[in-house]
Amino acid sequence: MTAVIDYGVGNLFSLKSSFAYIGEEVVVTNDKDVIMSADRIVLPGVGAFGDAAKKLFESGMADVLKEAAAKGKPILGICLGMQLLFEKSYEYGEHQGLGFIKGSVKPIADRVDTSVYKIPQIGWNALRFTKPSPLFKYINEGDHVYFVHSYYGDDCEESLLATTEYGFDVTAAVSSGTVYGTQFHPEKSGDVGMKILKAFCEMK
Repeated sequence: MTAVIDYGVGNLFSLKSSFAYIGEEVVVTNDKDVIMSADRIVLPGVGAFGDAAKKLFESGMADVLKEAAAKGKPILGICLGMQLLFEKSYEYGEHQGLGFIKGSVKPIADRVDTSVYKIPQIGWNALRFTKPSPLFKYINEGDHVYFVHSYYGDDCEESLLATTEYGFDVTAAVSSGTVYGTQFHPEKSGDVGMKILKAFCEMK
């Protein structure tokens, strides 16, 4: 069973539907006992880092995630959920993250010519693998996934699983131990995304 954390931020319906589509039992919850009894955990997220981080810490879900990670439970952060795995973000100030992934979250606009590259980055982009990962065992390098974001993970070389090109090598996926993150939305990435979720659901 997979638990999707409900902390007031995230595209919960699409995620729940996607897991149901691949035949995975899923529950959307903010109950610590339910989360800790799940086989794996998904941290969704849309919106601003600071607001989401505040909700995550104030709700107690940050502590639950840290306890789960310490026990080796598979965790997947998606989009803003991936960014929250980092040590900090510079989105409208400086904000503390969960610290599972070494590095920080910075504006794409500081790295590209915004007259050429639109912000946010929206659309389908190809994945470039930087190292093997069980998360990608059913997909191929060059497969396209769906992105919607204005900030990216930086200084995270040791955790980097994949990049995508958008004027520079944008962090597309990361991992540290049993904690994984995708900047793209698997639940919006068609068959490729379903294969990524399937691979995650096979992790124990």
